[in-house]
Amino acid sequence: LTIKDGSYFPLSRPVFIYVNKKSREKKEVSDFVNYYITNADKLVTSVKYVPLTKKAYDLGLKRFKDNQSGTGFGGENDIGAKIEEILARKLK
Repeated sequence: LTIKDGSYFPLSRPVFIYVNKKSREKKEVSDFVNYYITNADKLVTSVKYVPLTKKAYDLGLKRFKDNQSGTGFGGENDIGAKIEEILARKLK
């Protein structure tokens, strides 16, 4: 995707997992999400995805451990936004 100023952004998007609040209370779900986020950098490269930064994984894990819910997306134009910026936004 080329923007008017000539900058280029590949057509891609982050892949998120969403956990229902009630399901989150189940130990096996909580254990899976903790494992998934803690090991995601290794798991995604094994399937040829691009890993996020350590800071992004840390922010996601903190949200999960703090039992936060909601989204950092809200209709804004997020082209060029870093995932850390999105994860740091106030949840909607």
